[in-house]
Order: sequence, then C-alpha cells, then structure tokens
Amino acid sequence: SIGLLLLPQLSSHPFPPLWQVHGSVRTINRGNPAGHEVLVDTWPDFKAVLTRPRPEVVIDHLDSYTNTYVAYYRDVGAYRDLLGSAITRNQSFRIHGNIGPTTPGKLSMYLLFGSNPRIPPKSIISPSPVALCSPRLDPAVRLSSLDVSHLDLVNEMWAIGGNKHSRRYLESLIRRFPNFCLLDTSDNPVSWGLSDMFGAIICTFTLPQHRGHGYNGALNILVAKHLHAQGYPCYGHVAPENFPIQRQQERQGCQRQPGLCYIMIHNAVLDTAPMSAPIQAPGTSHPGDPAARG
Repeated sequence: SIGLLLLPQLSSHPFPPLWQVHGSVRTINRGNPAGHEVLVDTWPDFKAVLTRPRPEVVIDHLDSYTNTYVAYYRDVGAYRDLLGSAITRNQSFRIHGNIGPTTPGKLSMYLLFGSNPRIPPKSIISPSPVALCSPRLDPAVRLSSLDVSHLDLVNEMWAIGGNKHSRRYLESLIRRFPNFCLLDTSDNPVSWGLSDMFGAIICTFTLPQHRGHGYNGALNILVAKHLHAQGYPCYGHVAPENFPIQRQQERQGCQRQPGLCYIMIHNAVLDTAPMSAPIQAPGTSHPGDPAARG
C-alpha cells in the first residue's frame, strides 16, 4: 500500500509538521484501528499528502472529531487540488498540519514539543535518559488505564468536549490507543493522559483538587515511553501563550520545534469558511480557566 511505501520517506524527513502524517501512516500500517487512508497528489514524487477517515467511518456528517484530516504539502497548488478532491463540504471536519498560509479564515496555532527530529523515532524524546525515567508516584494513587466507565468524566473535563460527538471520539481513543490514568483509593480517576491515531499526547488532565503533585508530567512521560516503544515520533501541542506548560515540557526534556502546527475546523451547519477551534494542549484547561497543573 502507499502507507507502507510512504513511511520510510516520512521517517527520514526532518520537519516536525510531518509528525502527524507519520503517526497517522504508522497507525494505518499497524492494523488501521481508526479506519484511515492515505492520499497523495502523485507517486512516488508526491508534493502533498493527506490522511483521512474512510467514508464508511464517518457515520455522522456533523462529527468533526472523527472526521479529522492530517495534511502536509510542499506545493500549495498540489495541496489545494488534493484537498478539493478529498473533502466534502456538507460534512463537518478538521484539518491538522502546515495549512496556515493557504487556508481562509482564522486558525488556531500551536507549538510542537517532542522529539528532536535528528533523533531516530524509536529513541527517547530527550537527549538525556533521565528525562524519561519511570516517575515515582504518590502512594495515595495507583497507575492504571482508562476504560469506558470513566468516559463521562473525561468527556466533561475535556476543554473541547462535553458533547455526544466528543464522547464517541474519546471512547474510540480509550478503546484503541495507549492511555494511562491514576486512580485514588476509591478507584476513581484523578489524572489521565490519552494518545490519538496521529501519535500525539492529548487530553492530559488532573482534577483541580489533586494538582501540584506532578501527575500530568508523570503521565506524559508514561504515554511518551509507550508511544516511542512502538516507533512513533511522540509529540504534543501547546498553545503559544501557555508558558507554564511549555516550561513543564522543557523540564521533561521535550524540545520546542521550529514552525507552527495549525488546526482548522469546518462546521457544516454554518456552511461558512473554515474557522478555528482550540485543541487542548497537554495539561491545560479551557482558555480563560486556570491552567491545569500536574
């Protein structure tokens, strides 16, 4: 398949904006649990690449969580042609990638923190092995993983969640992709971190009454180690103005990468030019609320 042939080229590419495409293609090659496919403008000398869910996966045309594309291009004309043939305007969708300069409407911009692009994907995300040592946890909590019984809490606390589409999306992530959580003595989650089909760490959150113990950082490290063991170029999105989380990422050995990642969302109900919606950076709360600190 194109995915198998494309992965070596993506692995050797030095630019972080390709990490999302790389993660998506690697997931496709590992059984394709999310049901995505790869599109390129030409082969083998592609100038634009796009991954998207297969048509049968998008059962709700208003579900932009499931209907997520990842794009990277080296030629704007090739990208526009590929995107024009791939998207359906009567569906809600979102696009991740280096799409800012060519897409109309306001976009959300995010810094990428993660692997040094010169370090092979299977290595740790920091030159210092100390940065990813297994964290010591408070005796009051125990390490576990999320299951569907925790879904309502995770959905409620997600900054862009709280609706039926986000709930269905989070359920698919919990069932299909690596995640970790910390449970209290009553077996209730107090902190958690998920990963998605693009190899990104997302939705890291600690309940307010349990912050200040380093839980977010510990879970980020655990998810990152798990993803790296599977060959993913582990990374996360951090808003440019979110300086506390940027400092946390740097303390853990992550590195700020050049360039920006853009995330655009199109709402089919409004049927307007694509507009932006913020995605939660690891360990943050909704804009305007106090930042979640682990």
